[in-house]
Amino acid sequence: MTHSPNNPLHGVTLEALLTELVACYGWDGLAQRIDIRCFKNDPSIKSSLTFLRKTPWAREKVEALYVRMKQGGLGS
Repeated sequence: MTHSPNNPLHGVTLEALLTELVACYGWDGLAQRIDIRCFKNDPSIKSSLTFLRKTPWAREKVEALYVRMKQGGLGS
């Protein structure tokens, strides 16, 4: 892996990223922004991590939302 200081995902674990998104948007807000069932039906960090680790397209959407949140501030 190359060193990428300008990459907002550099050094951020999936769990930390997801925890920060939940703190910012809540589960309902995440479900509105990314239409995946693990955010809608009995959501938890653990179940979401399991799904996201096995589902590259969903992880990419979550990572993209995180990057947008970081670039626009927590209120975005």
